[in-house]
Amino acid sequence: MKRLLSVILLALVSVAVFGQGGNPAVPAYHDAPPAKNAKLPPIMPEEDLWGPEFQYPVQKRAYLLAAKIGDVLYQQPCFCFCDRAVGHGSLRSCYESTHAAHCDACMKELYYTYQKHKAKKSARQIRAGILKGEWKAVDLEKAATME
Repeated sequence: MKRLLSVILLALVSVAVFGQGGNPAVPAYHDAPPAKNAKLPPIMPEEDLWGPEFQYPVQKRAYLLAAKIGDVLYQQPCFCFCDRAVGHGSLRSCYESTHAAHCDACMKELYYTYQKHKAKKSARQIRAGILKGEWKAVDLEKAATME
């Protein structure tokens, strides 16, 4: 009986430690926009969008659009899972460096978010679409011309 209780206890502890917080299926994001007095790193400015990291119009355009909707990006997860690899807190973090220029997931999510934001969707509604994987349908070859 002691052995059975020990096995059950071990199983419960394993579920508590690894099943819920060890590797969440949803990457990091924020439920609300940043506080008005929050000091966030800036999204890379246009004058820095050159060199080998920005060889294609879709890359530069993504950063220009990101600068317009930073607060919305702050509330979106990034499915390249950079929160685990480099500690990003949301999709916005990807545009504070050259990270997003090298990542199809970051760029597709940005273009998806921008398109939905222009269609008057809330950050929560946009996040729901991202969680469903709707961002995967974005065509990056066409995205650079998005207004």
